Order: sequence, then structure tokens, then C-alpha cells
Amino acid sequence: MNLYYKKQRWKIFLFISALLIIAASLVYTNFLVKKIANEEREKARLWAEAIQKKASLVKYTSLLFEKLATEEREKMEWWAQATKMLLTSDNNNDQNFFLNILNSNDNIPLILTDENYNIKSWRNIDSVHSNSFSELTEAEKNYLNKLLEKIKSEKKPIEIPYFKDLKDLLFFDDSKILSDLKLTMDDIISSFISEIVINSATVPVIMTDSTQNHIISFGNIDSSILNNPKNKSQLIESMLEQDDPIEIDLGGSDKRYIFYRDSFLLTQLKYYPFIQFGVIGLFLLIAYFLFSTSRRAEQNQVWVGMSKETAHQLGTPLSSLMAWLEVLKLRENTNDITPEMEKDVIRLNTITERFSKIGSAPDLNNENIYDVLNNSIAYLKPRVSQKVIFEMHNDLLIDTKAPINIPLFEWVIENLIKNAVDAMSGEGKIKIEVSVMHKKLMIDLSDTGKGIEKSDFKNVFQPGYTTKKRGWGLGLSLVKRIIEDYHKGKIFVKTSEIGKGTTFRIVLNT
Repeated sequence: MNLYYKKQRWKIFLFISALLIIAASLVYTNFLVKKIANEEREKARLWAEAIQKKASLVKYTSLLFEKLATEEREKMEWWAQATKMLLTSDNNNDQNFFLNILNSNDNIPLILTDENYNIKSWRNIDSVHSNSFSELTEAEKNYLNKLLEKIKSEKKPIEIPYFKDLKDLLFFDDSKILSDLKLTMDDIISSFISEIVINSATVPVIMTDSTQNHIISFGNIDSSILNNPKNKSQLIESMLEQDDPIEIDLGGSDKRYIFYRDSFLLTQLKYYPFIQFGVIGLFLLIAYFLFSTSRRAEQNQVWVGMSKETAHQLGTPLSSLMAWLEVLKLRENTNDITPEMEKDVIRLNTITERFSKIGSAPDLNNENIYDVLNNSIAYLKPRVSQKVIFEMHNDLLIDTKAPINIPLFEWVIENLIKNAVDAMSGEGKIKIEVSVMHKKLMIDLSDTGKGIEKSDFKNVFQPGYTTKKRGWGLGLSLVKRIIEDYHKGKIFVKTSEIGKGTTFRIVLNT
């Protein structure tokens, strides 16, 4: 028993040690993950602040461009007013004044048409060199018409009424300076978007329009994910759950949203402790399995070696006893001794045979279970306390047979009976019942002994487990090995109650 409990304590100690090592590893790894996560989020925060500042600069530049465009339109309205006044004024001084206003426009392209959009005049159009429509080449006429269509689609013309219901229409385009500035603005916005993606390092980033549905740009994300609408919306939702998007105001109603989340590296680090735990656990399970297999193989070798050696040691005195028995038979007045001596010698021979079979596959034959049980009881009954009462039930199963090896099976029954006698301290009742169910033969051996704790139902079959002061704890271990390994059956504690007794059940194939 001491050996068994020592082994149990060592198991518990090693298990707790393994848990402590795993816990320490997980805690330290989790600490590292949190530290890296905080550093990465701090970088993301600084990156987001930088984006906001750049967005503010872009917005300010955009407002300047809008102001320039407004000023140009105001200039064109003044120019249109001057044209009207020039056409309706009779005063030469006024006409010179308005003419100077008209001539002051040297950078804003404009086209003057009648109300039917027929071109009357133009100004500051580099590709057209003549001021007379009749002198224009076909290419220049086509260019003027295309430019007129472009301006019509982009800007509302300024009406110039000059006589009753008659009016001209003034179309104007952005000045060369404003056009160049707009191109610069587009480059700035494009550069701004590129910087968002590039500066995000390993952080997955998505930039959307104001609807948050149309993706303008992205970085550190597999494009195949974004090509699938379902995956794209799931990705944006997961980003929303982690952090609020960064709103970028580029001026006017032009807004962009930047979605981002933890990098793939950080996500890996988050799950690393659990993967580590799984790998360590798997390693421990494999190590335990290999250790148990090795230990069982070693135990098997010990059992086999012990059995063979015991059989060899018993063989020599057994031969001598048999010879002396024959000599005693020839003498007179020994008839009362020799029968019992003969039984013991036969018994020794059976024991030798039993041990010799350990380690090799025994022959199983269909034997009458009832007879085998009776023979075992008949041999043990005169050799145990007279205060032990034996009972056998189920006489209807007297012809029941099962594939067993008689010497080994008798060894099982004798071990169980001896344990029962010890548990009852040599006084009580041993009852054996046989039953058949679903092609299985069941043998229940009950005693009225001190019983077994429920927590020890499985432990009693472990090598080294014993409640005896001088016991080795091998009897029930050997019983389990014989039933399960050699007879392919089962043995277990069916019931037990402290102070009332225990029932062992053996299940055999029929």
C-alpha cells in the first residue's frame, strides 16, 4: 500500500509541477503579447493622429482651391456685367471703362454663345489662335465645340441680357493656375492615400468613401477577400468591433473613413499561448503514453521473469517430493498421510504449471465453469477457517461452459477467495453466483468483509496496492491480468459497502 500511495503522490507532484510550468509559461507569454499589443496600438494611435493632421492640411488646401474657384466665378460675373454694360451704354467713357474690365481677363478661358449655344466669341483658349470663327480650321472648331460641351456639363453659364428677351450665355472654365492647382490637389490626395497604406506597416487598413461601402484603397489585406462582398462586409464589421474608424474630412462633403485592426502578427501572438498550451499538453500526453507503455512492457518482463524463475525453483523440490511420496507409499501405516501429501504435491505441480504459462498465450478450452468453481472451493475449504461459509447458487447453469484455461482460472478464483477470507478476518460468508446475459458469462463473488472505499474500486487492481501489513499488492493485479489479457474478459468491483462486504464480478465470453 505504501508503494502504491508513494507512486500516487509522485504522480500528483509531477502533474502539479507540469501545471505550474505551463501556467508560468502562459503568464509570461501573455505578458509579452500584451506588451507588444500595447506598443502596436500606440503606433497605430500615433499613425492615426498623423493621418488626422495630414487630412487637416489636405482639407485646408481644398478650401483654398474652393475659394479660388469662387473668386474666378465672381470675376466672370463682373466680366459678364461689363459685357452687358458695354453693349447697352452710349457713353464713351463708360465704354472704355467696361472695355478695360473685359481686357483685364487674361487667364480665365471663356466662350460666349447666343441662347442657342452658337459660339460668338472666345478668349484665353491657347489651342485657338484666331478671333474670327470663319477663320478657324475644322480642328479648331471641333476643339471649341468639345470644350463648350465640357464646360456646359460642369458649370452653369452666366446669362447676359442685352436687348428685350435676347441674351447671350457666358461659359467659363478654370484658369490655367486653378487647373494646375487642382492637378496638384489630386496628386496630394493620391499621395495622402498612398501614405496611409504604406505607413500602416503591418496593420491591415481599408479606406472607404463616405458611405463606408465603396473601398478606395487598402493595404496588408488579401485582395481576394475584398473581391467577395460577404467577406468584405465581415472584415469591415470585425474592424468596427475592434476600433472606431478614423474620419477624414477633405473639405466640402468629401469624407473618407479609415478602418484598421490588429496586425496578423499580433493576432498570431494572441493565440500563441493557447497553441503553446495545446502543444505542451499533447507532448505531455504522448510522453505519458510512451512512459506508460514502456512501464507496462517492463512490468510484463518482470512478471514473466518472476513466473519462469518461480516455476523453475518449484520444479526441483517438487520432483524430489514426488519421489519421496512413492517411497512412503511402499511403507506400512502411511495411508492416512499420503493422500493429503499427494494433493499438495499435485497442487505444487499445478502452481508450477500456472507460473510456466505466464508470458505465453495459454490454450483456452470450453470447460464446465460450475465444476471448476466447485473444485476450487473443495480444495480451499479444508485449508481456511471453519468459520467461513461457502455458498454456490444457480444450479440451473450446472452445464454452462466457457473458454478458459483451468490452471490460470483456478488461480483467479483462489486469489479472490483468499482476499475475501482476509477481508472477513477468517469469519463470514462467501457466496458465488453464476449468470448468463447477452452471450456473456458473469460470475459474482461476494463476501461479508470490511468493504472497499468507492474511490479505490480501480486502485485495488494496481500493482503494489494492499491493505495487509505484509502484503505485496500483486494478487488482484495478477487476477486482472489473467482475466483481461489471457481470457479477454473483464473483472471489476461490482458493489462494496464499508463494514458490509464486497462483490467482484468476472465477465467471460461464452
